[in-house]
Amino acid sequence: MSDTFFPEIEKRSLEEIKVFQENLMRKQLQYLSFHSPFYRRMFEKEKIDTSKIKTLEDFNNIPLTSKDDLNSYNEDFFCVPKNQIIDYITTSGTLGDPVTFVMTENDLDRLAYNEAISFVCSGCSGDDIFQITTTIDKRFMAGLAYFMGARKLGAGIIRVGAGIPELQWDTIMRIKPTALIAVPSFILKLADYAEKNGIDYQNSSIQKAICIGEPLRKHDLGLSTLAEKIREKWDLKLYSTYASTEMSTAFAECDAGQGGHHHPELIIVEFVDDEGNPVREGEAGEVVITTLGVQGMPLLRFKTGDICYHYTDPCSCGRTTIRLGPVLGRKKQMIKFKGTTVYPPALYDILDDIGEINNYIVEAYTNDIGTDEILIKAFCANQTDGLEKRIKDHFRAKLRVSPSVEFYPNEEIEKLKFKGSSRKPMIFHDKRKG
Repeated sequence: MSDTFFPEIEKRSLEEIKVFQENLMRKQLQYLSFHSPFYRRMFEKEKIDTSKIKTLEDFNNIPLTSKDDLNSYNEDFFCVPKNQIIDYITTSGTLGDPVTFVMTENDLDRLAYNEAISFVCSGCSGDDIFQITTTIDKRFMAGLAYFMGARKLGAGIIRVGAGIPELQWDTIMRIKPTALIAVPSFILKLADYAEKNGIDYQNSSIQKAICIGEPLRKHDLGLSTLAEKIREKWDLKLYSTYASTEMSTAFAECDAGQGGHHHPELIIVEFVDDEGNPVREGEAGEVVITTLGVQGMPLLRFKTGDICYHYTDPCSCGRTTIRLGPVLGRKKQMIKFKGTTVYPPALYDILDDIGEINNYIVEAYTNDIGTDEILIKAFCANQTDGLEKRIKDHFRAKLRVSPSVEFYPNEEIEKLKFKGSSRKPMIFHDKRKG
């Protein structure tokens, strides 16, 4: 393994990493003071002298940046003239209107470096051939990042794109890639297609999968139901990743499977409560990030809306960096259902455990007395008597509460999951008032 893709700083003590990050933080604050209309205005309004922000503890003097700020003042976050912008990207708009992000040549190099070191963290090397089953077009960052990272690593790349199991398997049999980059539920579809069409997928060239978009682990770091189903069918090494357009950085799992590793040369990460105060290890907190080394559209203390646990003990892989557990849910998606606090991923894990359910979406809405309700819209190919009751009983056993359940044809569920020009399956639909 090349030391280029296993940075020395990721093996240092947490105190050494802190000092290293504080140096990069001061440089980024200076850059924002000169180049960011939004942050320059914020510093003036809050009377913040960035030259006095020297430690990560001093960060508490800087207000948090929200998604509302990005929506309201999008172009004020741009830090370079248009003739330095190489690539335009938009967020998926999962929790609101999509936001435009811009990247310079340097930012694209940084993105490639991030993905290369993340691949190495997840057991990959330049000898691998990656089959990318995520889109690289439609202003989507992830597919581009994977392509550039694999290229920087010196690996082979096959840009198949999303869907079409027949084409995916034709590619696997023809070129023999060693790794899939895929949404986990799509891996199940590939296995199902192979079984129905007599393809010996267990003995294919695929050895591992870098997974995006859906959790592979539960909050205790055990495998999710979806991950267990994949492993039962197909003996693959599964690696979970957590990333977003806003952070331009990934937190990738290693072989230990104990959370996604932090890359301190690329991003500062905090975990805060509802008042913006740091939470302790062992407490769930909202992920707040500050990008380092970004030129086009850097962010300072940005609230991602994602709720995670974090871990600080050294990992068996040799990295000493902070690790992030799986996303428990989005802060805005928290549901208070019959006295129980629920995040959508917990519902998905239960639904994935019910064999009769082939496809589903989850709706949250406000009832007549102003409280949250949950409706499961499901497709079941073999709908037997008593299925609705069994689904509700399964929820009661796991959560103590049970949502409403309705059954629909698969075509209707698919239409609901991929509304408009959505690039991602929209499994959770929030129809609550206010």
